Amino acid sequence: MIHRTAATWQAPAGKSASRWQNELADLIRSPQELIALLELDPAQLPAALAASQDFALRVPRAFVERMRKGDPDDPLLRQVLPLGEELQAAPGYSQDPLGEADANPHPGLIHKYHGRVLLIVSGGCAINCRYCFRRHFPYADNNPGRARWQEALDYIAADPSITEVIYSGGDPLNAPDRQLAWLTERVAAIPHVKRLRVHSRLPIVLPNRIDDDCLDWLTGHGLQTTLVIHSNHPRELDDSVGAALGRLRRAGITLLNQAVLLRGINDQASTLAALSEGLFDRGVLPYYLHLLDPVAGAHHFDVPEAEARALMDHLRARLPGYLVPRLVREIAGEPNKTPIA
Repeated sequence: MIHRTAATWQAPAGKSASRWQNELADLIRSPQELIALLELDPAQLPAALAASQDFALRVPRAFVERMRKGDPDDPLLRQVLPLGEELQAAPGYSQDPLGEADANPHPGLIHKYHGRVLLIVSGGCAINCRYCFRRHFPYADNNPGRARWQEALDYIAADPSITEVIYSGGDPLNAPDRQLAWLTERVAAIPHVKRLRVHSRLPIVLPNRIDDDCLDWLTGHGLQTTLVIHSNHPRELDDSVGAALGRLRRAGITLLNQAVLLRGINDQASTLAALSEGLFDRGVLPYYLHLLDPVAGAHHFDVPEAEARALMDHLRARLPGYLVPRLVREIAGEPNKTPIA
């Protein structure tokens, strides 16, 4: 059993922790506390405790405040509450559904697709989504210090076909700004790298993360920068999220969203349409809608492909084309994501 490592941060001497770091230190990690806060049936607790032993509960209080009390089917709650179904084996579901172990030539670096590489900048997240395809990823083996990061940087520098570097995790914005600034400065110094892409859920679940220090390193390097957020449901998009996305947009950062199609959460055309509208209202373009990656512990979220195709037909009938995300599946070993509809 592999557990995601929790990022640690200490403020430099003479500098206090920022608001987002204090929020990160005060995550809800206990199923008992989450169930009590939301006034849920205590009968859910034994299964939640058992499932959280395999994959820990982590959720920011700001995200919990958007959930409805007393509703076990709240779509935000269902993304984070451990359930007994996670402990049931399912055919075709594995701990490495995307074959990333075969595309991990150096600690912290994954190279699956031509022209771009992914750096595991942080093994921690502010939130543990129960459907996470990396819930079993060996983060402890992919946590290089600065000396080992040089191996990954040398790998990128030696391959002129690599024009884009992607920060991932965990969640890359879980890392401290000084670490991200250090790494970004070195990535930007590689002549053939033109673009930086950051994949993060923190602007949604911990919007105070988008502060001045974050914007400084995101914009101070000369690379074309895209931030791909991860929002699955329109109720995630409150005023605080809108403010964070507005700061990013005004800084000149391209904003895209990728969502995962999840049973009982966003598997209705009306929900997906409202999500696209809400994102665009906040300056974010819908990008991908992923079919569930078959990771062990997540089978209860699956939406069959035929049903997903029908949902996309409904979306296209009610939205302009630029608000319809591309439905895709990622298949281990394929040279790109596979379009479905």
